[in-house]
Amino acid sequence: MKLSRRNIAALTNIFLVAVVVCIAAVCFIPDASAASHIEENVHDRGSSEHGISLMFNVYWGEEYLSDILDVLDEYGAKVTFFLGGSWADDNVPLVKELAERGHEIASHGYFHRDYDKLSYEENMQEISTSVQFLSLASGQQVRLFAPPSGAYSGDTLNAARSLGVETVLWSRDTVDWRDHDSDVCFRRATEDVAGGELILMHPTQHTLAALPRILAYYREHGLSAITVGENIAL
Repeated sequence: MKLSRRNIAALTNIFLVAVVVCIAAVCFIPDASAASHIEENVHDRGSSEHGISLMFNVYWGEEYLSDILDVLDEYGAKVTFFLGGSWADDNVPLVKELAERGHEIASHGYFHRDYDKLSYEENMQEISTSVQFLSLASGQQVRLFAPPSGAYSGDTLNAARSLGVETVLWSRDTVDWRDHDSDVCFRRATEDVAGGELILMHPTQHTLAALPRILAYYREHGLSAITVGENIAL
């Protein structure tokens, strides 16, 4: 069948539209391999068979830290404190005390910002400033970074990795900053808990009240509180 110029033009247009649609689909469908690569660079669980890691994010709550440290000492527990650099700058003696009492010091960024909205350069500045300051103040080499609110992007992960810092999230969250109930905090930190868990906390009054019960529960069930670095075999 002989095609007219009009039919040839119409078929050509249809072909071009199909090509454009295919290209758009390739561009906008997430790259599964890239997403997988990003997730491989985030730790949300450890590998310890019997170790549980309590992660204290600290931008406030210093009035409870000394008592929290005493409870940890009583149970022979070690935890990781993810400190905001701006908070640490105002509380250097406390930073030193946390480290001197055998706990791991890690970065929670310098300011409490949405790191997923920052450029690579901004992520570099925020993370590097906090890591350098915390390392100097604590006398430890800071090797871990937990983005505020768990918000991160590929730029965040790339910046952290280029600084030799591992990015950490959590396997469960006590949400103690919102729910001011020690019983709720205890339940969220212990219910069906297993080795390798990374449990997010903050230095609140009700978390302090729940902490002896939490640590006693771990001990009774053959579990122990260890640092995140130890849990992820850093």
